[in-house]
Amino acid sequence: MTSSPMTLRLAEGPPAADRVAALPAPAPRRALRAFLRNPTALSGLAILGVVAAAALAAPFVYPDDPLGMVAQPFLWPGQDPTYPLGTDSLGRDVAAGVAHGARVSLLVGFAAAATGLALGVLVGATAGYAGGRIDRALGRLIALFQTIPAFILLVVLVAIAQPSIPAITLAIGATSWPTVARLTRAEFRSLREKDFVTAARGLGYGPLRIVFAEILPNALPPIVVTASVMVASGILMESALSFMGLGDPNVVSWGSMIGSGREVLRSAWYLTAIPGVAIVLSVLALNLVGDGLNDALNPRLAGEA
Repeated sequence: MTSSPMTLRLAEGPPAADRVAALPAPAPRRALRAFLRNPTALSGLAILGVVAAAALAAPFVYPDDPLGMVAQPFLWPGQDPTYPLGTDSLGRDVAAGVAHGARVSLLVGFAAAATGLALGVLVGATAGYAGGRIDRALGRLIALFQTIPAFILLVVLVAIAQPSIPAITLAIGATSWPTVARLTRAEFRSLREKDFVTAARGLGYGPLRIVFAEILPNALPPIVVTASVMVASGILMESALSFMGLGDPNVVSWGSMIGSGREVLRSAWYLTAIPGVAIVLSVLALNLVGDGLNDALNPRLAGEA
């Protein structure tokens, strides 16, 4: 006696929407194990941990204003044990500036990335899932913003809003969302016709539940990898703005330290080299972590882990 299709479906177990949703991406534990076995990713995570620790400890180790003049100008690193990284042209402690600058760079980088991710995912998910006219309209909007040079738009926005940490953060987020939106749109267009989405519609799930509970978790791996790149880009953009004099004048940042040291580059090169190394190490660490996340979350590579 041959079993009917209905009998076979009942024998297979729970609905497809509950079984297939997790298939496109590796399991979290497997991805974590793959990430922890990646030495370059762990190296990046260690560097990032040191930078974060310096940022957290800055108010306790250097409680005074890092912009305050505390010693004679142009003390070279190691010349005075009280100021291990020396002082700048105004007698400000370079070590205090680097530590407090880490707070600004990490805050702006992560907050701007979160802003760009939220906006990009919202626009991309709406376009990719809705399709039709909405997809075409939002696709043109994404393409329009991608044709505008991001840094020029950033400079204009910050100049209009007046330089401040909130304004810089929002401006960086507002110029970085198109990349995430384009990626999210492509992922949603690919996933919206998969079997687990069709099964979810058949079970009566609403669009919001399908978007956020079914499709978005499966589209997250490339978005998470992109987030690490966005944090690094946010740090670089904030540093560039501060270097140009468009940073918040009330706080010290790595970019402003490089900007103030460029006038004495030949006689006191350490004033630009030290914050420059901090920027390079932070961006390198974020890129290493991003590469590790890409390897860990890639379904093809996950099967080899």
